[in-house]
Amino acid sequence: PTNSKITSPSLNPKMSEAFFTFIGIYLLCLVKFFAGPVLGAAAGYSPWEIIGVSVLGMMSSVTFFTFLGTRVKKALQARSTTQKKVFTKKNRRIVRIWGAYGEVGIAALTPILLTPIGGTLILVSFGSDKKKILFYMLISGLIWGAIFSFSIEWLLLFPPISALLQ
Repeated sequence: PTNSKITSPSLNPKMSEAFFTFIGIYLLCLVKFFAGPVLGAAAGYSPWEIIGVSVLGMMSSVTFFTFLGTRVKKALQARSTTQKKVFTKKNRRIVRIWGAYGEVGIAALTPILLTPIGGTLILVSFGSDKKKILFYMLISGLIWGAIFSFSIEWLLLFPPISALLQ
């Protein structure tokens, strides 16, 4: 028998750094959409790459909580020992937005005011159709991702701001 060494291919340091940067941005986008455009720009991503990672992160949590949101909400309520107020200022505002704009309004506000998880749980709580939740959240994520990504790129081209960063 020959003594052959089993070797694993070495990882390219630049490739593994890029992978971990992507994973870090993706994981933050699971919980806060706005992190994607800001960190993507800081990492040197193009606007299209920023949109991609931001929407991928957001839609991952939206998909998870769309299909498991009711179970997660019930589990959290079962663990809670205190009764929470039903008619808080925040809840009234959400109901007002729901009444005026429906699913589209909640989805449109999710990337800027809510979290992907929060917006999804609100839509699930109101009994929205799962396909509509996924569709409206995707459209919202794409629109806000483009707005944030191209705005940040434009701001970085502004001489006083680019001078601050150098």
